[in-house]
This record gives sequence, structure tokens and C-alpha cells, in this order.
Amino acid sequence: MATPDRTGPHPWFGSHRLTPAAPAETIRRMLRHELRDTGWPYQEFLPAAPITVPRASYAELFRAAAGLLDLVRRTALETAPTTDGRLAAYRMPDSENQLFLADPYVEERYPDSVVRPDVVIGPDGPQFLEFNVSGALGGVVETHSRLEVWRQLHADEQGRTPFASPSPFAVRAEMFRSLAAEQGVAPRVAIVGSARVIGPERRYFEVEADHYNSHGLTARFFEPEELVEAWDCPPHLRYPIGLRNFTIPDWLEVGLDLTPVQAALDRGCLLVGTQTSTFMHSKLTLGLLSEGRPWMSTAERNFVNRYLPWTRILTDRKTHRDGRDVDLLPYVLDNRDRLVLKAGLGESGKQVVLGREVDQTVWEAAVAEAVADGTSIVQDFVAPQTCRVALLADGADEPHEADVAPVLGPLLFGGRPAGVFCRFYGDGTAGIVSVRGGSSSSDNCLVAI
Repeated sequence: MATPDRTGPHPWFGSHRLTPAAPAETIRRMLRHELRDTGWPYQEFLPAAPITVPRASYAELFRAAAGLLDLVRRTALETAPTTDGRLAAYRMPDSENQLFLADPYVEERYPDSVVRPDVVIGPDGPQFLEFNVSGALGGVVETHSRLEVWRQLHADEQGRTPFASPSPFAVRAEMFRSLAAEQGVAPRVAIVGSARVIGPERRYFEVEADHYNSHGLTARFFEPEELVEAWDCPPHLRYPIGLRNFTIPDWLEVGLDLTPVQAALDRGCLLVGTQTSTFMHSKLTLGLLSEGRPWMSTAERNFVNRYLPWTRILTDRKTHRDGRDVDLLPYVLDNRDRLVLKAGLGESGKQVVLGREVDQTVWEAAVAEAVADGTSIVQDFVAPQTCRVALLADGADEPHEADVAPVLGPLLFGGRPAGVFCRFYGDGTAGIVSVRGGSSSSDNCLVAI
């Protein structure tokens, strides 16, 4: 694991924090109850209070996320005028050439309905390492569940809390209501996924559907073989819109058939985000954006340089670095300590090599393999800054304080802020943080105060 900055909490996180509002065992029990039977992994370190930042920092996070998302969308769509052209430009695997809508305009209208960038706080503030663009994002149910606990514990007699955060499910419900209005259909939502993939259990999907149903929005979770019931029924019982809460690789890995999804799409069920999200999700898009596009204004270029680490699609060519031209491949080989190598479609920290954590021989081999494949990027390593948090260790009677280096995941649904998912290592290490990455992996939500 990479070592986080040890100079103390970064000013971006602010100095005001919330203290634990109940005994350790009460907090532990409430947190685990909310995420029971969802498949969420057991965590040795649990949060004892929400992570807090000043309102200005919280606003900056979403302001930057929305601005970059617009540029990511434009960059992905302009790589080619058609889906076939984009598939070729991105050198997408054949498995991604499916589940596109018949109407190209609608297909290109809704790829970015569900987005969660991964952000670390570097020495100069937020740095966006990647954009996860997919209806199957992790962190939504988890953020909702953490917020439920913190609101119960920290609210006063009038239900007021000393912090602010949107509710992920409430924002997503409004997204679906708007989507139904735009399409002129009934607001009946199909949540399409499967408890047979590695990780989630059925309740992981049903907790969201149950929330919608209890707040005036009809919803149902569908396994793939059940999806025929979303359209092969009387018109007033159909589910014309929905959430595509799965990825093609995850389903193919366990042998799930995608045919029922295509049948539903062909019969008018609009599932977001649409398959065009795969181009926005690809890290190649960040390489194109970081290098600059001909249509970008000076203000847009400066905005990208501020919030996006230097990123390049890895090929044997010339590019620019710090105001000068460089041969990219020799530069990458000679600067292992300052770079990270990432596959274009890698997920959950897979297919990522931190140069400073491997020797030169391993680095050169990884670079050679990536160049041959042509679908990887190199990106500046960002030294993750820390914040002080209260944690509950297994078996402890009292919380303890620790400096952790969180990866922040601002959630955007239909372009609207929907809360911030955080993951970190409770033992204080940093690096590639996955909630399924080991016993010290932890998660929480970030709130404004």
C-alpha cells in the first residue's frame, strides 16, 4: 500500500468534527443492522460518526464533478459520430457491443444518469482519478444506510441534524420521476440486477425498491429471468423505465443470460445508464480529456488541469508534459515513481499498477503489455492527504481516532448531487482502496457541516 501524507489532516477537510453520539456497541449494532443481508463484507473497523467537511469543500466537490462530467460526456461522444465508430475508437471488447437502444438519440441522452467519480484530496485539493459511469455503482445503498444511522443518532427533537447531505434514494427517485415525465410514461421503476453475481444479495436491490414503494414511487427488483414480467403484461402494469444495476462482465462471469435485458429494451423499457456509458466509463476518455480536445476553451483546459491529474493514453508517441514535448514511452519507463498504470475498463482496483510499489523490471513488463494492448492509461500518482476520523475496532468498548486517506465518491443522479460515499483503510494505509480489498477496508459517508 502507498503511504499517505503524514503532515496532519489537510485543510480541505476542515477542523470541525462530529463526536460519536452513542455508546460503541449501539453504533456498531445500528450500522450492521442497516446493511444486513446485503452481501456487504464484514469490516474490522467501523465508523463512529460521519466524516465532515466545510460546506465550501462539499460544494467544490460537486461543482468540479459536474463540470468534469460534462466534459467527459462531450469527449466520449465526439470520438466518433456513431456507436460503431466509438466501439472501434475505444477498441472495446465484443462483449460490450450489445444492449444499445434502437433509438440512437435516446441512447446518447441517458448514459450519464448514474455517476460516481473517484476523488482523493491531494496537496492542492480534490483530484479526480476516474469516472465510474454505470447504473451498477457501488456506494449508493451503503451511503443511504450510513446516513440513516447518523440521522437517527444526531438529530434533535425536531429532527434537525448538525450536518447536511442529500439522500441518495430520494435524489434517485426524483431522477426517475423526471425520466418518466420526459418519456411520457408511468413512473414505474424496474431495478434490474442479480443476486447471483459475486457480492450482493437480493436485499441489496430490494432495499432500494422498498424505499421507493414507501415514498410513492412504484418499483420492483427483477432478476433477468423475471424481466419478461416488466413488459409482457397489461399496459398499466408495465415498467417502462428502470435502473440497469449490473455490468456485462459481472453477468458473463457467472454465466447469466443477457437476452432478457435486450428483449426488455427492444420492447420499450428504458434502463439507465444506457450502454453508451461504457465509453464515458473508460479511462481512455480521461486520457483524451487531459491531453486536451480541439473544441475546449482556455477556461475548460484550465479547469481540467486543476482537477484532473496528468493522464495519457499509453502508446509510443509524443505528447506534452509541463510545457514541453516528450516521447511518452521513454518518459513513462523513466518515471515509474510518479506514475500509475491503469487498464481502460478495469474496476475495483483491478488492472492497476502503482509504479512506486513495484520494481523497474515489473514496471517495464506491465508497460510493455499495456502498449501492446493499446487500451491503458498512465496517470500522475496523487499523494493522498488525510483526515481525522473516529473508528470502532472489533471488540473495542470505546472509539479511537485515526488519520485515514479516504477515496471520495460523490454520487450524481441525473446530474443532481446525491451524497458522498467514502472508502478507506481503517489501519491508516492508503493506495488502491476497495471495500472488498481486505480486513482493514472501511466505508462511510461524507457530509457538510
